[in-house]
Amino acid sequence: MDQLTDKPGWDKKVFDSTITTKWKEEALSQAQPASSDASIPPNVSEGAGKIDMTEKMVDWCIAELQFKAKAFQENGGLVSVYNGDVVKSDIAIPPELQASLRAAVAPLEDIPDRLKDWHPGSDDVVLDLVHPSLFPLVYGRSKILKEGVTTLDDCIERCGEGEVIPSMTGGVAPERLRISRRTVDLKLFSDKFQWLPCEVDISANDGNSVRIKSFINNLHPKRYHGLYSVIEQVIARAIPLWNMTLSPLKLGVEDYRRIDYDCVEYDPDPDDLPGDAGPQQEEGEDDEDYNDRRCEWEREYRRVVLPEPGTFEPPSYIPEDPRDLVDLREDYEGKPLQIIVKLANIHLTPQKPEYKGGKWHVEGQMNEHICATAIYYYDCENITNSRLAFRQQSDKDDAEGINYPQSQSDWLEDVFGCAEGDSTVQVVGSVETRAGRLITFPNILQHQVQPFSLEDRSKPGHRKILALFLVDPTVKVISTAHVPCQRKDWWQEVVNTRSAIGDLPRELQDQVFQQVDEFPFGMQEAKELRLELMEERKQFVVHAENVFKNQQTFSLCEH
Repeated sequence: MDQLTDKPGWDKKVFDSTITTKWKEEALSQAQPASSDASIPPNVSEGAGKIDMTEKMVDWCIAELQFKAKAFQENGGLVSVYNGDVVKSDIAIPPELQASLRAAVAPLEDIPDRLKDWHPGSDDVVLDLVHPSLFPLVYGRSKILKEGVTTLDDCIERCGEGEVIPSMTGGVAPERLRISRRTVDLKLFSDKFQWLPCEVDISANDGNSVRIKSFINNLHPKRYHGLYSVIEQVIARAIPLWNMTLSPLKLGVEDYRRIDYDCVEYDPDPDDLPGDAGPQQEEGEDDEDYNDRRCEWEREYRRVVLPEPGTFEPPSYIPEDPRDLVDLREDYEGKPLQIIVKLANIHLTPQKPEYKGGKWHVEGQMNEHICATAIYYYDCENITNSRLAFRQQSDKDDAEGINYPQSQSDWLEDVFGCAEGDSTVQVVGSVETRAGRLITFPNILQHQVQPFSLEDRSKPGHRKILALFLVDPTVKVISTAHVPCQRKDWWQEVVNTRSAIGDLPRELQDQVFQQVDEFPFGMQEAKELRLELMEERKQFVVHAENVFKNQQTFSLCEH
């Protein structure tokens, strides 16, 4: 269904029986055996339970796509593509806004090479234009206002105001989790750092625009005023997608099951085989040896019958009253959203033609309280197909509730893509990250950037994104409204223009500002702190990965 919704005009084509018949034929022709062993033993008829895509499944997909198409036409071109509430749109951001973003970002890119901020450890492939890990909130160092808030006009002038936010005395106690018969400590909260969101007013009377009220960390509010305006427009168009992503979470629904599966079936069923099918007991062979040989033969040739869907029914959790769905503008009217902003490019060259992909992760730690992400892929050039993959942790108790033959677990792999003793983590799927596409997803799914490379390896290529991390609107975290500018370079510019220091030769100016200790942060110290933050979050990702993959495993009981 994800592939079909990538086709231009899919929402109209899905109602054309000629086209859907062709889609159906293509899907069935590409169906694969569910079992790696497709051979048929003697005296056993070829069964129907071995194909991973059947006619009934295709019929369900087309019916569900017709249901989605009606919503797509009503909501302005948004479509949810996977369980887990991943939403994509190729028309949420109009081409003229896409062009405006490219133009507004260009001054951040067109700087001398020595000033470019290549992401540490990326081998000069990932270029950070605006990144929240630089000049974050630092416990025990950053200054926070006791009263009032900053504005875009005074946030730099007020640098140094406020009181130092206390250190986390004694640190943050880690969560103790039981994993594979051992106890693991996982620090969900950082006791050192927090990314700083900006405050975004969503209470505009027109119901369509937003206004950034406090500065985007590391994006100068006056020098890049035009970029602020463009980012506001992208945020406004991301809100409907966030509404779709978050609504099922608000409703507290369980996963939408297209197929109920409560009993394992095999084809051929060993109990129904004719007497002359399979190995026969040889003269002198004892019963135990024969039974072992017979069981081995059955395991080799039997196939799990994949469950079939019934007639399509829309998800039952969709309420009749739209007010029961998430509407960020209505639900949080008068309260600003808090959004963390990131701008980053991946640059490939003939010398470095491949991007090897990212790590599985969720965004931030609990300090940030990120509930959902929006990523806008506004520019791609000369790169192969790039995708963003998602995975989730399934509930092992669901498998234990299925009726299956004793000591048999092969059905786990054929039906659910898992295996006995393996992690309960399931890959949900991936979404193409084509230019012009906006994608949102909840921060309870792990995601991973998939590898890609240059299409024409004789020329450079790139992929550019604007990422927006939405802080849980029910939680208030420290933002740039409460923490004035922490950058010595920005503060130095203001001081130079408003004091006699600006009349001094540049060498003397530098000497004066070098005497300013502790605060605000100089670029060198900020980059050192960024490395410390990255190492802390690297350890969090490693430990979280361990928890995610090993906290639960499929362990079928004997019965």
